[in-house]
Amino acid sequence: MAGGDIVTVAEDEEGTATGEEHIEIVGTLSPSISAARWSPDEELLVIATGDAKVLFMSRSFDVIAEVGLSEEDLKLSKHVSVGWGKKETQFIGKGAKAKGLRDPTIPEKVDEGAPSPNEDGRCSISWRGDGAYVAVNFLQQGQRRVIRVYNRDGELDSVSEPVDGLEGALSWRPEGNLMAGIQRLPDRIDVVFFERNGLRHGQFTLRTPRDAPDVAGELALEWNSDSTVLAVIMKDRVQLWTTGNYHWYLKQEFLCGDGGNKQHRSPKFAWHAEKPLLCATATAGKVLVNEYILTIARGPGVSPHDFGAVAVIDGQTLKFTPFRTANVPPPMAFAELEVESPVIDVTIGRDCNSMAVLHRGGVSFFALDIQGPRMLAPKLVSTASFRKSHAQLYEEPVLQVGLSGSNEVHVLQMSEDVEILRHTFEGTQTNERGWQRTDATSIATITTPIVPPVGEEDGVIAQDWRGRLSRIIGGEHLPLPAGFASFLPWTSFITHSGEYLAFGQARNGYLYCNSTLLAKNCTSFVVTKHHLIFTTTNHLVKFVHLAAEEELEVPQDDPENDERCRSIERGGKLVVAMPSRMSIVLQMPRGNLETIYPRAMVLSGIRDLIEAKNYGAAFATCRTQRVDMNLLYDHRPEQFLEHVSLFLEQVKDTANIDLFLSTLKEEDVTQTMYKDTKAGSAPQPQEPDASGKQSKINKICDAALQKLKTQKNANLQNIITAHVCKNPPALDDGLRVVADLMQEDETLAERAVEHICFLVDVNRLYDHALGLYNLDLTLLVAQQSQRDPREYLPFIQELHRMPELRRKYTIDDKLGHHEKALDHLKALGDFEEVKAYVVKHKLYQHALSIYRHVEQHHRVITDLFASYLKSISQFKEAGLAYESLNNYHDATDCYLKAGASCWRECLYVAQQQEPPITAQRLEEVASDLADALREAKDYASAATIHMECLSSIESAIQSLCKGYLFADALRLVALHKRPDLLESHIDTGLAEAFSSSTEFLADCKAQLKAQVPRIAELRRKAKEDPLAFYEGENPFGSKNTDGYDVPDDISIAASSRATTSASMFTRYTGKAGSVGTVGSNVSRATSKNRKREEKKRARGRKGTVYEEEYLVNSVRRLVERVEGTKQEVGRLVFGLVRRDMQERARTIEEAMGQVLEGCKMAVAEVWPQEEKQQSLEAMRAKQTPPVVTGLEKLALLGGRK
Repeated sequence: MAGGDIVTVAEDEEGTATGEEHIEIVGTLSPSISAARWSPDEELLVIATGDAKVLFMSRSFDVIAEVGLSEEDLKLSKHVSVGWGKKETQFIGKGAKAKGLRDPTIPEKVDEGAPSPNEDGRCSISWRGDGAYVAVNFLQQGQRRVIRVYNRDGELDSVSEPVDGLEGALSWRPEGNLMAGIQRLPDRIDVVFFERNGLRHGQFTLRTPRDAPDVAGELALEWNSDSTVLAVIMKDRVQLWTTGNYHWYLKQEFLCGDGGNKQHRSPKFAWHAEKPLLCATATAGKVLVNEYILTIARGPGVSPHDFGAVAVIDGQTLKFTPFRTANVPPPMAFAELEVESPVIDVTIGRDCNSMAVLHRGGVSFFALDIQGPRMLAPKLVSTASFRKSHAQLYEEPVLQVGLSGSNEVHVLQMSEDVEILRHTFEGTQTNERGWQRTDATSIATITTPIVPPVGEEDGVIAQDWRGRLSRIIGGEHLPLPAGFASFLPWTSFITHSGEYLAFGQARNGYLYCNSTLLAKNCTSFVVTKHHLIFTTTNHLVKFVHLAAEEELEVPQDDPENDERCRSIERGGKLVVAMPSRMSIVLQMPRGNLETIYPRAMVLSGIRDLIEAKNYGAAFATCRTQRVDMNLLYDHRPEQFLEHVSLFLEQVKDTANIDLFLSTLKEEDVTQTMYKDTKAGSAPQPQEPDASGKQSKINKICDAALQKLKTQKNANLQNIITAHVCKNPPALDDGLRVVADLMQEDETLAERAVEHICFLVDVNRLYDHALGLYNLDLTLLVAQQSQRDPREYLPFIQELHRMPELRRKYTIDDKLGHHEKALDHLKALGDFEEVKAYVVKHKLYQHALSIYRHVEQHHRVITDLFASYLKSISQFKEAGLAYESLNNYHDATDCYLKAGASCWRECLYVAQQQEPPITAQRLEEVASDLADALREAKDYASAATIHMECLSSIESAIQSLCKGYLFADALRLVALHKRPDLLESHIDTGLAEAFSSSTEFLADCKAQLKAQVPRIAELRRKAKEDPLAFYEGENPFGSKNTDGYDVPDDISIAASSRATTSASMFTRYTGKAGSVGTVGSNVSRATSKNRKREEKKRARGRKGTVYEEEYLVNSVRRLVERVEGTKQEVGRLVFGLVRRDMQERARTIEEAMGQVLEGCKMAVAEVWPQEEKQQSLEAMRAKQTPPVVTGLEKLALLGGRK
C-alpha cells in the first residue's frame, strides 16, 4: 500500500478467498511505499520507499539488501563530462569564425537533468527479462530524475546520464538491450532509450491527437514478453508501437476511457506473460482484453493482378508500395496516405483495383489505377463515416474490414455482440448513410478472397471460433465446403481446378490445407495461382504445387537437389509473391527487404510462357535468371518445331538467336536439372525419329535454317551460327555459305568469315576450307588468322600451279584424309605410287574395296595385306589371305603359327602345295600340330592327327586315354585289330587315370576338412568380438560377459562424421565414401592403400581380416572343379568296368561320392540359406552358392542313382 503496509492476499485455485484471514499485513515500511515490483522468477521483491531507499526482499519478505538513493550514487557514474558544448572547449577555425559556422559534431545544448514540467514525483521499477538486473527511476530531491541499475544483490551497477524533461515512466525491454522512458520537451514528447550502462540509445516521437492533447499528461510504458511491441498508456487510450529498419510504427491505437467522464484516471495495462500479443486494460468501469497478430496487408498473388501491393499501418499514415512498380525499402514507401484517425485495418481487392482503409471514423475507399504495367498512387474516392458520439467510440470498437467485389466493404464490429456492417461505395461523396447491419455471432475474422469460388463474384470469407468457414453475401451466411479443425489466425483462400482450398497457420507454426496438416514449422505463407509458398524455422522457403487436398506434396529439406526448397537468411518471412515477376519479397528480422527469384517460381513462369507461345519473354527470363535455354525446346518439343518462325520473330536480336543456338546440347533438361516436380506431371514425349539417330541439336538447327534462309542477307550471321553449332559442327556447310557470298557480295563475305572465325578456331577452319578445294576461300580464312603469310602463300601458289587431281591429292594428303587421297591417286593411274601410299599409311582395306573390280591390282594389294597381317602376328587372317592367292606355302606357315585352332586348315593347305610337300616335312607339320593340341588339352583332335597323318595307333590311344576317352580308344583297338594294345596301352592308361583321380579326390577331401571348420571359427570370432576381429588384438585387460573390458573413458564409436580414418567396419569394405576426403593428399594415399589392400586380399594370409574371404573363394573354386571333373570320373568308372577292374571302379566311385557329399555339406555351411551372415563380405553383397549335383552311379557295381 502507498501508506507503507505490505499486504498479502491468499486465494485458492478458483480465485475465491480461502478462510477467514485471507488478507494479512506482513509488515509496514515508513514513511511510505513509492513503488514495488516482483522479479520475473518471483523470487525477489524490490520496494522503493518514500525516504529514498530501495529494499530487496525474498519471497518470504526477508530483507536481503537495503540501498539508499543518495547523491553519492551520481559520483559513481562512469559518465565523464569534459565540457563539450561549452564555448571554451570548442575549436573554431578562421574560416568558420568568419562565416559564423558551428561544429556539427558538437550538440547545441547539453542536458543537465532539468525536471519535466509535468513532473509528478512518482517512482518506477522495471526488471530485465532474465531477472539479473533491476532499474529504478527515482526523482533525486526534486531536481533530477535518475535511473539506477542494480544487480540481484542490491549492488549499484550504473546510473543514467542527465536527460532534461525525463519523467517517471520506465520499462526494460525483456531482451535486455534497452530501457524505455519518457522525455517531455516543449514542442513534443519522446520515448527515449537507455542502455544498461545508462547511456542514451535513440528515441522516437509520440503522436498525440490534435483534438485531445491532454491525453498525454500522464504516460506509462510496457514492453510485451517477446520485446516486439511497446505499449504507451495514455489517459484514455493505448498505443502499440513496433520497430523495423530503425523506424517506429504506430500499429494500433485503441480507446479505453469511460466515455464522457473526463475525470477518470489513466487505465492500468498489462501484457500476458506467455502470449506475446495478448493484453488487458482496466479502467474504473470495465476491463478490455485484446489479442493481436502480426500480419501483412497484401494484394492478390494471382496473375495478372499480382502487383505486389502492400500496405503498412503507421498511425494515421498508410504506407503503400506496389513492389512490381517500385521496390521501395522501408520505412520509405511508394505513396503515403493520410486518414482522419489511426488506421485499424486495411484490405486490398482481389482484382487489385481498390483498397479499403478502416479507422475509428469510418472506412476510406481508395482506387488503385493502373497505367500500362505500372500502378499509380492510390486516390481517395470516398469515405463512409460511422455515426457515433464520443461515448460510443469507447463502447463499439471496429475490428476488421473486408472487400466484396470492387466497391462493397464489410466491417466486423464489436457492440453488444459481434456484427458486420456493410456499405457500398457509389460516387465520390462522403456519407454516413448506407450502413447495413448483419448478425455475425461467433464470427472471429473476415477475409477478402484471392479468387472467388467457381460461379461466384462477391462476398467475403468469414471464420468462426471453431474454424468453420462461410461466405457472406448481402447479409446471408453461405457455408463453404472447406474448413479448419480449429480457429486459425492467418488464413488465405483460393479456388484451384474447381476445388476450394483454405490455407491457415496456427500460432504454434502448424500449417493446414482445410483440415490436412502440411507442416509443423511454418513462420509465414502466401498463396499464388500455382503454389503455396511458406517459410520454415529451418530458414527455408518451400513451394507446394497446388492440387487436390489429398495430393498436396510438401518437399523435404533438400535445397541442393530440390527446386521447391531454397535457403534464406535466418528469420526471413514472406511479404508478397509476384508470379508474373517470378519473385518473392522477404523481410528480415531487422526490417530490411530482400527480393529473390526462387527457381521453382522461375521455372513455373517460364513453362507458362512457353505454353502461351511467348518465346520472347521466356528467352529473356532464361537469360536473366541463368536458366539453361534448352528448356525452351525440351518443355514442348513439337510446339517449338512448329513455331520456329514465331520464336525467331519474338527473339529478334541476332545476338540472342546466336546465344540460343550456341547453348544447345543433346541433354533433355526436363529430365535432368529441370525435372518437373509437380506430382502427376508426365514428361512430354520427344518427337519420333525415323532414323532413330538424328540429333536434337541438328533438328533445331535445321528447322531454324529453313526459316532463316528465306532472308539470307538479313540472317547471315544466324545461318552461319546454326551450321557451326550442329553436332558435329557442319563447318563445310558454313564455309560453303561464305564461298557463295564471295561470288555475290564481298563485303558480306568478309563479315561472314569474321563471324565464323569468331565461333571456331581459325586453324581448324583453314583446314576445312582447304578440304573444300576452294583456294580463294582458303586464302580469305588464312587472312583472318595470326599466321605469317610466308607460311601459307607459297603453298597456295604451288597448289594453283598443279593439275586438279594432283591438287586434290596433295590437299587431302596434307590434311590427313588418306583414303580420299588414295582415291585421287587411283584416278591419276599411277599404281606404283598407289602401292607405296597404301603400305605407308596401311590403307589395305580401303585399297581392296576400290580395286575389287580390277583383279590384277586386287591380288597385288591382297599380297601386301597378307604380309602386313603376318608382321603383326595375325596369322589366321594372313593364312586366309595367302590361301586366297593360292600361295599355299606361306599359308601353311601362317596356319601352323596360328596353333591348335587352325590344324585342319594347315593340313589342307600343306597338301595343296606345288610342288608337293615332302613326306618328312608333312610329318613334321603334323607332329607340331599334335603337340599343340595336346598342350591345349584337345586330346581327341591330337589322336585324329596321330591316326590319319602319322599312322601311329599307339600315340592315338595314349592321347585318348589321357583325355579319359576310353570308349574311343577301345574302338580303335578293335578297328585295327590290335588286341595286344589292350594290356600295354588301355590298361596302362586306365591305371594312370585311376591314380591321378584318386589323388585329386583325396586332396579335395583334405582341403574341405581343413578350410570349412576354419571359416566357421572365423565367423564365430567375428560375432563374439568384432573389435578384436576387425581392428586387431584388444590391448586391455580380461574378458567379461560382454567381451573385452574396455575402459570407460575410451569410446569405440566414430567421433566425427568428417573423420579421415576408417571405422572398424568400413576400413576393409573398399566402398566409396568410407575413406575421408579431407586434404589434397587423401586421394593419392587412398590409391596406394587400395593397391596394398588388394594384394593382402589376394594372399589371404592367416590371421588377417581377409582370411575368411580367401577361404570362401577357395571352397567355391574347389566345388566348381569337382563338379567339372564328374563326367571324367564317370567315363573312368565305365572304362574300368569294361576292362574287368570292378574293385578300382567301385573305389573311385565311392571316393567321388564322398567328395560330392562333402561339397554339399560345405555349401550348406559356408553359404547358409537364412540371411544370418556374419562375414564382412556377406554384409556387403549377397553371394550365390555354387551348385552341386549328384553322381550317377553304375547299377552293376551295386550303386543307386
